Amino acid sequence: MNSDGLIKSPKVSIHTHGCKLNQADSQVLARQFQEAGFTMVRSAAQADVVVLNSCTVTANSDSKARQYLRRARRANPDALVVATGCYAQRAKDELSAMEEISLVLDNRQKEDLVSAVAAELNIVLNSLVEVAPVNAAAPLGRSRAMVKIQEGCDQVCAYCIVPKVRGRERSIPPEEIIGEINGRAVNGCREAVLTGTQLGTYGFDLAGTDLRELIKRVLAETSIDRLRVSSLQAQEITPELLELWDNPRLCPHFHIPLQSGSDTILRSMRRRYDTARFAETVELVRKKIPEAGINTDIIVGFPGEGAREFAESYSFAASVGFSDMHVFPYSIRPGTSAAHLGGQVEAVKKRERTGEMLELAATAVREFRLGALGQTRPVLWEPGKGKDAGEWSGLTDNYLRVKTQSGRDLGNEITDVRLVALDEDWITGEVV
Repeated sequence: MNSDGLIKSPKVSIHTHGCKLNQADSQVLARQFQEAGFTMVRSAAQADVVVLNSCTVTANSDSKARQYLRRARRANPDALVVATGCYAQRAKDELSAMEEISLVLDNRQKEDLVSAVAAELNIVLNSLVEVAPVNAAAPLGRSRAMVKIQEGCDQVCAYCIVPKVRGRERSIPPEEIIGEINGRAVNGCREAVLTGTQLGTYGFDLAGTDLRELIKRVLAETSIDRLRVSSLQAQEITPELLELWDNPRLCPHFHIPLQSGSDTILRSMRRRYDTARFAETVELVRKKIPEAGINTDIIVGFPGEGAREFAESYSFAASVGFSDMHVFPYSIRPGTSAAHLGGQVEAVKKRERTGEMLELAATAVREFRLGALGQTRPVLWEPGKGKDAGEWSGLTDNYLRVKTQSGRDLGNEITDVRLVALDEDWITGEVV
């Protein structure tokens, strides 16, 4: 306590699992902690409060959450360990039973998380030492701001637990989104990523707006250098929407979930497109934006997937030529209709097929990176990484990881970079 009766600011570390929506929530939490007088730190070992913002999309996600929480407790026996996020929403009692966890708050309680932590620590929030002015870019060390534009999903795909843990679709008013992006830009962020559970239906519950109108307004009414759209369904991408990419501030990068390249499985999953529509969408994007990166998600071993359906899925994914593929073995999620389907795929077959699809993914990634060599693309360099050694890492506009050597401080700068060589998981670049 100092002479004014203020107590030392507790240190908080936030760790995030899962999607960009969770990253957006974590950035908001970090800012709320700072505004309340807490100090943000990266390491759980240094923190008085450790927060895990969890994912529950697969059984593996749950396992990773439990592992992290146990590891955090071992690293810091005296810390307040808090679990929140989608796992906490789906199985609150399960997490509450873990002796390593001090506090469990579900997604609906996230907005009260800071006050709940203060109560656990017996702290009156206005008694904390004043900290440096809040920097919206700094709490999680990001030059890229994840900005939530909507939450929830009404699609109810057969395999997906998200509607249960995120609720019904609801859009955030454009004025709030624009204000947040401008605030992030003023505080140093160079790129905003529009994120949510189901972006394509944004605005259905608001008057006079939709995703296209929102993007137009963000481009017109904010000063952010780069704007990225996190994920769109194949049936939601139209020529009218793609016209917006004439603006160079919109990053030529699309995440379009495929989930399966078999029409039989897509119907069973209750997806709202077939492979013909998906291929048409990819062609539409590439015709308009030839340099675009297009990545995807694929589920292997969904109930009813036999050798023929897997072969169809593999062949279709290979024909698309994705820039990246996130491959997941199907995981039964209690509370989803797929959990009750017959034809569950044996674990050994699922592992074999996942391995094959991962090999295809590695080939696709390599081919896209090789095709980019010789190009000059803008890269947003990340602050504070490898600075002492002169090594810098960043992302191109079409989502390629690039590294370079420079004695100059490139942190949070956007520079043109010549892509010169492929090196394992990244491309070596030369700043132009």
